[in-house]
Amino acid sequence: MNPSPEFNRFAGSLTNMKGKRALTIVIKLGTSSICDEKTHDPLLSNLSSLVETAVRLRRDGHRVILVSSGAIGIGLKRLDIEKRPKHLAAAQCRLIALWDGLFQQLRQPVAQVLLTRNDIADRTQYLNASNTFAELLSMDIIPIVNENDTLAVNEIKFGDNDTLSAITAGMVNADYLFLMTDVDCLYTNNPRTHPDAQPIEVVEDVSTLRVDVSSTGSALGTGGMATKLTAARLATSAGVTTIITRSSIPSNIFHIVAYIQSLKGAGPNSQPQTPSITGTSPTLTPTTTSSADDPMTLSPLPSTATSRSPTPQPAASLPHPLHTRFLPKPRALRDRYFWILHGLAPHGTVYIDEGAYGALTRRDKAGLLPVGVVDVAGTFAQQEAVNLAVVQRIGGGAYVVKRPEVGRALVNYSSTEIARIMGQQSSRIQELLGYAGLIRNGADSEYIAYRDNTAFFDRKAEE
Repeated sequence: MNPSPEFNRFAGSLTNMKGKRALTIVIKLGTSSICDEKTHDPLLSNLSSLVETAVRLRRDGHRVILVSSGAIGIGLKRLDIEKRPKHLAAAQCRLIALWDGLFQQLRQPVAQVLLTRNDIADRTQYLNASNTFAELLSMDIIPIVNENDTLAVNEIKFGDNDTLSAITAGMVNADYLFLMTDVDCLYTNNPRTHPDAQPIEVVEDVSTLRVDVSSTGSALGTGGMATKLTAARLATSAGVTTIITRSSIPSNIFHIVAYIQSLKGAGPNSQPQTPSITGTSPTLTPTTTSSADDPMTLSPLPSTATSRSPTPQPAASLPHPLHTRFLPKPRALRDRYFWILHGLAPHGTVYIDEGAYGALTRRDKAGLLPVGVVDVAGTFAQQEAVNLAVVQRIGGGAYVVKRPEVGRALVNYSSTEIARIMGQQSSRIQELLGYAGLIRNGADSEYIAYRDNTAFFDRKAEE
């Protein structure tokens, strides 16, 4: 993904002490990795080890960002209450105080960054947030990110810090996103009931995974394995290598990064000895201990693909901790497209026919014209984000939805206006609305959405 100019300026200027390119590493910790689910006591040994690992990476010249859950758990302990309240403003200050105290022992400055989805819905604010991260990292400060629960309501919440960490990783053009949890990695089957289950080290396409996502996170958290797979999908689309590994041994981060970098240095043919997933994969099952952060069991589902074990190369034989690595997409989303897809919440749906979808995704890409719009759902204003769905016309004004979610668009017209001009030639817009879009709201009267304001989840559509 293409970061902002400000971030590029700092990203290109840092190298580590060994002369290698400095890396940007985002580390996300779940609530159960920070505090005990029952007593709410902070897990000081885990946190201290994580701090030591982050500082070591920072002193090696790498840029480190923490995305920290745990405010609710820490706040419950602070206020001596047992149940999670709807709002708990006292929790954030206690959590950042805990982090600051630990990092201060190693003389490492930190900064708190609180975000809601609304903060990045505006393009200018999104770039300002990216530039703030760049400035903090250039000052050797470790940002600690969390959702601003005091301000957030359902409409502007990220929903979980796994998603927040993926959007943060995309925003700063990170090299690695570590989703720390209480599992070592994903497995081809449940190792408790299937002794022959193999750890999965590499997943080339997260969208091919087939999992049972009926469970959620811990009593204090909002995530689970399902949200981590969603985060992996978001981050890898932005070109970020995403890793799931055990949080109780934070030093694994340093060893995993060294291992992956050694694979890159050994050449493109070097592969790990453990299985990797390249096509439609079998169900992947985490093995857990306390099952606090990710308590779900991922049940086996039918699949036609198999794992493979390529001939190991010397670099792949290096000892390394168990982990699952989701490879980034070969062509990362442009910064603006990533923002449209993942920084904005859709306010409605515009249904387009297959001809319009083809025009939007062909090599000489065109904008979305009214004639290609079949229907509209929801209520939204001009310059708000909408979901794009592809339908097949079947005559008499009827249609069948073929692909319910192919992308997002920032529209030049409101839902009411689109309902009046859909299916019509652009030349009739002024006649139908009583005004030209250019005069009414600054929009080009020809297009419902500019091509640069549309983005698609299928990367082939952007090629």
